[in-house]
Amino acid sequence: MKFDPNKKRRRPKHFIPNILTLLNMFLGFLAMGLILNGLPIRAGVFIIIAGLFDVFDGKIARMLGIESRFGVEFDSMADTVSFCVVPSVLVYSLYVDGLPPLLGGFIAFVPLMFGTIRLAKFNIQQEPGKQKSYTVGLTTPIATITLFSYLFFNHQIDGDYGDPRTALMLVAALGFLMVSPIHFAKFPLFSFKSGRTNSILLLGFIFSIISLAIWQGYVLMPLVSIYIGWNIVQWFIKPHKNDVPSEIDP
Repeated sequence: MKFDPNKKRRRPKHFIPNILTLLNMFLGFLAMGLILNGLPIRAGVFIIIAGLFDVFDGKIARMLGIESRFGVEFDSMADTVSFCVVPSVLVYSLYVDGLPPLLGGFIAFVPLMFGTIRLAKFNIQQEPGKQKSYTVGLTTPIATITLFSYLFFNHQIDGDYGDPRTALMLVAALGFLMVSPIHFAKFPLFSFKSGRTNSILLLGFIFSIISLAIWQGYVLMPLVSIYIGWNIVQWFIKPHKNDVPSEIDP
């Protein structure tokens, strides 16, 4: 057998996206522990970082040309932990107290139920070689971060975690959006040479990170609300405008 000196050098890069996916899952696991120990704010910070890992694992895999079916499935498993189980644990711990146990359990189950449906739909709708500039339905990371943004916003203003009734209405709305046919813009490429829309989204992302670092909970909820609202309005105005595949990565 002929030894290929390049084979060994290529092997390590295959682990990079999977390590990021594993870190996403690990942060989700830690977030659950923090919620159960009465530290949901810290859990929310971990979930935001997990969301960034979720963005970068797929992008790095595509950049290195090492996309795989295993990577897609592993990513979904990690997302199930961080962005489906964690929000359900959060709702159960903070927002269903006083409800009948069965009803409270079902409401808390909504993020897990609709989130896993969303992930399964995403996996079967994937078309190899075709990248689109949108996802059908709200992604599980954005839905989870939106729920935590409600918690952050209220905690920074009043010191509590918000009105449970409002939180449960938000949970129901996010569940519907995850399985809806509405198109949501994907995370932009890190390039200002990939079209006007990508450049606007990239500027918006940079502005969001800077604003979040400065104003923290005050700004996260308005930002995710603008993102969700803008995409809903755009889809209702032109429901088929994004149907043509593009080069923007998820």
